[in-house]
Amino acid sequence: MSAPGGFDRARLRAELVRDEGLRLRPYRCTAGALTIGVGRNLDDRGISRAEALAMLDADLEAVEGELDRRAPWWRGLPAPARRGLANMAFNLGWPRLAGFRRMLAALEAGEWDRAADEALDSRWAAQVGDRARRVAKMFSGGQWPVVGDQ
Repeated sequence: MSAPGGFDRARLRAELVRDEGLRLRPYRCTAGALTIGVGRNLDDRGISRAEALAMLDADLEAVEGELDRRAPWWRGLPAPARRGLANMAFNLGWPRLAGFRRMLAALEAGEWDRAADEALDSRWAAQVGDRARRVAKMFSGGQWPVVGDQ
């Protein structure tokens, strides 16, 4: 679509994809700058807050989809426990989260305190500190009931 004055942004976009390339993982450009996408210089420009939040939304969709495939029972958990599990899945990824077999089994069985204890009895908890304590509280019911949160 051409803008006033004959500026064709779609054509420019296609030309830039051709000339810059489209890279979905960070790389060092010929000038040595950390770059991603179509020539986005992360060292000089970075990303905007809106772009960061759009990336977060896309990542959350992926996390929820992975949980739906791997642990479909998670949708039946109380809302705080669902958020806690999604928080861990976001942080760890499914392969590492799957290693929390006893915690996952406790969540699925509704054994909230055991799930919290299992989350806290891990190297992950030592690494993330307060985050693990907040997630464990979500599992144990320490934030239940929250009006409108079920």
